Amino acid sequence: MLRRQLLHFGAFTLAGLPVSLLRAQEAAQKKLVVVMLRGAVDGLSVVAPHGEREYAASRPQIAIAPPGAEDGLLRLDSLFGLHPALAPLKRHWDGGQLAFVHASGSPDPTRSHFDAQDYFESGTPGRKSTPDGWMNRLLVALPGEPAPTRAISMGQTPPRIFAGAGQVASLGLGPNAMQRRAIDNPQMQAGLAKVYAGDAQLSGTLRDATESRGEMARSMAAGMGGRSMDPSADAGAPSARSFAADARRLGTLIRKDAHTQLAFTSVGGWDTHVNQGGVRGQLANRLASLGEGLDALAVGLGDALRDTVIVVASEFGRTLRQNGNGGTDHGRGNVIWLLGGPVAGGQVLGEWPGLDSSALADGRDLAVRTDFRQVLAPLLQRHLGLPETALAAVFPQGPQTWRYADKLLRA
Repeated sequence: MLRRQLLHFGAFTLAGLPVSLLRAQEAAQKKLVVVMLRGAVDGLSVVAPHGEREYAASRPQIAIAPPGAEDGLLRLDSLFGLHPALAPLKRHWDGGQLAFVHASGSPDPTRSHFDAQDYFESGTPGRKSTPDGWMNRLLVALPGEPAPTRAISMGQTPPRIFAGAGQVASLGLGPNAMQRRAIDNPQMQAGLAKVYAGDAQLSGTLRDATESRGEMARSMAAGMGGRSMDPSADAGAPSARSFAADARRLGTLIRKDAHTQLAFTSVGGWDTHVNQGGVRGQLANRLASLGEGLDALAVGLGDALRDTVIVVASEFGRTLRQNGNGGTDHGRGNVIWLLGGPVAGGQVLGEWPGLDSSALADGRDLAVRTDFRQVLAPLLQRHLGLPETALAAVFPQGPQTWRYADKLLRA
């Protein structure tokens, strides 16, 4: 069992590209956090097209009132409004640090959660045979020196997006995520080192696992001002507070650990087939939790937010029309969120296809006009400094052209 657990940490040698020390130091300051919303969040409620007549007509019970009305959307522009449950994020929009790319998603038409999530995490829509995840390929290709905590996954299980040869540190959930365990005992480490001395792979895994846990523990302690975390702080708290605590903890770790550049976490519960609700209800409650958590992540990042881009995405969107159960079914186009200091915020980007029946995919869904890789690729190149030659390795068989390269980030 220990052998299997150790192997979950992945392999251990990163192929950093040769760059000058100055460029490596500059690149190391740039950070990318990806938050995946598993279950297909309803992007037409997150950033609602109130300016389209078909929006309210197709959702008689769950459409949200336009900006200015009681319990109405938070105005973004003449066409779009933000769900009022996401009010904690409005200050980031007003401050020019939050943007959206609407009608985006995967070019593969699947409505299977399993397949669509796999395609997003592998970065190869339509191809199930890809063995690794795009964030692991990115980790291997990034300029600069490797480090045990250069990439962090927050969650209970290793995600598909980080599968591969690059070493990824794992951060659990909750206030006890970095509680000392047997593996942190120096005597246990020494004993295991002797046991695995003849196995180069397991020896390397053990070494990198203990190094990454040590670095994270030191960073977390520094973020708490030397105080230990109080396990009772989240006791009995609702999901919004629990997620916010985890998100802030992740942000603090990234801020305190100069080595960390990449991080991934996911939030579930977005498959709202029944009783989705509008301004109140099931979806609104979950969006409130998410908004509070994302704002807490930004607070945890502190000054590091100016060098961090947070990407929030889901595997696909949901149907324009509400179903007979007061919910929405699996759809196609969705909205990608971008938050952070480098983001050219205060704008809704993307080629908007409209909601007229002739414009809908399969006569029912918001069409996908922007491949999700066309949003990610400019971030990897312009923000993280990924060489163009390495981009093809991160997104093999990607789109022929990369859009929005001059619109997503500040000049």
